[in-house]
Amino acid sequence: MGGKPVYVELAIDADMEVLWAHTQKPELHEQWDLRFTTIDYLPRENEADPQPFLYTTRIGFGLRIHGTGLTRGSSAEREGERMSSLQFASEQKASLISRGSGYWKYKRTDKGVVFATQFDYHTRYGAAGRWLDRAAFRPLFGFATAWSFDRLRIWLEQGIPPSIIAERALVHYCAVGLLAVLWLYQGLVPKLLFPEGGELALLTATGAFRGIEPLALKILGASEMVIAVLSCLWHRHGWASWAQTLLLAALTLPAIVSEPSLLQSPFNPLTIALPMLGLNTAVALTRRHLPNAGRCIRRRSATPRKGADAA
Repeated sequence: MGGKPVYVELAIDADMEVLWAHTQKPELHEQWDLRFTTIDYLPRENEADPQPFLYTTRIGFGLRIHGTGLTRGSSAEREGERMSSLQFASEQKASLISRGSGYWKYKRTDKGVVFATQFDYHTRYGAAGRWLDRAAFRPLFGFATAWSFDRLRIWLEQGIPPSIIAERALVHYCAVGLLAVLWLYQGLVPKLLFPEGGELALLTATGAFRGIEPLALKILGASEMVIAVLSCLWHRHGWASWAQTLLLAALTLPAIVSEPSLLQSPFNPLTIALPMLGLNTAVALTRRHLPNAGRCIRRRSATPRKGADAA
């Protein structure tokens, strides 16, 4: 259709019936899938006919995308597998996707179920729409699918509701972002751009780098900017939070010990370190049970699997 199909696969330690219910029942499906805000099944005359439905997706700033679809699934297993097919479309001009189709595949294993999806779609707006899809939309759509799959896994394996998972993820990434901004600011502004504002005098007062204070301050500022980047890359690791705690203590305590009068100032090393420690603690406490799109397989195996090509 419009480009390389989106493929996502994830092993989930859950019963086949439970996974099937959480992906086929609209009231459960819409709780974990970022791609759909609401899903409403429409009446059908015959149970053997595909199931029509309406869907809504919030895209921010009060905008919603409305669309229609058809789904057909069989709860009967064949060689430990189930399949479900999907067609979807939207008439809204705000929707980059005009129509598409895909499938869900469930394969029973000794450790649960391998849950996989593949879908593709047509885009609007000609060459511009195809370029936007390749450059941004399709990668984001694939990421949202993988992130949703892992949120479903956490729900079924750990019993944590998707709404709670989303709240923890929001707190986590906000804390990571703010902490990185503070590291970046502390390294760039007072140490590299305006050292005469007080940082150079403070470093000189500690007596730690006699004779090379200006150079040491530049190295320290550059190091804090590197820490800002690394704190984003390693935010899922507990040791990274401990390392930042030790670094904050190493940067704050010498200044306070050498110049106790700094604590009398409304803006002092302690008023910076404590909020950063709080944000670092929030990152550490919310890193567990955090959905990770990287856990999913994003490419189909070279050998076609039974049933996938037919779907």
